[in-house]
Amino acid sequence: PFQVVGGKVKKPGKRGRKPAKIDLKAKLERSRQSARECRARKKLRYQYLEELVSSRERAICALREELEMYKQWCMAMDQGKIPSEIKALLTGEEQGKAQQNSTKLAKAAKTDANSSNP
Repeated sequence: PFQVVGGKVKKPGKRGRKPAKIDLKAKLERSRQSARECRARKKLRYQYLEELVSSRERAICALREELEMYKQWCMAMDQGKIPSEIKALLTGEEQGKAQQNSTKLAKAAKTDANSSNP
């Protein structure tokens, strides 16, 4: 049952891939299913990209509006006027700094009181 070829023993039967006896209908159906899945993936990818583009466009519009607001503020300040928004920011920062300083002082006082009492 064994053949000797070139010093090697060969077993009967074929090695490697078997001849394709796959049902043609099954092969076509797998191909169609693969194409459907490919189209679905493509559709999802395009939806994602469209959403990404629209969100970036909204961000660009918001930044342009903000830039225009800053330009208006600069033009007003060039004319010697201080926009009310900037006044609010400045007074808010001053109040914020005063509050921070008072809380720092209060914490320092508590720390001193705690360290003096053993």
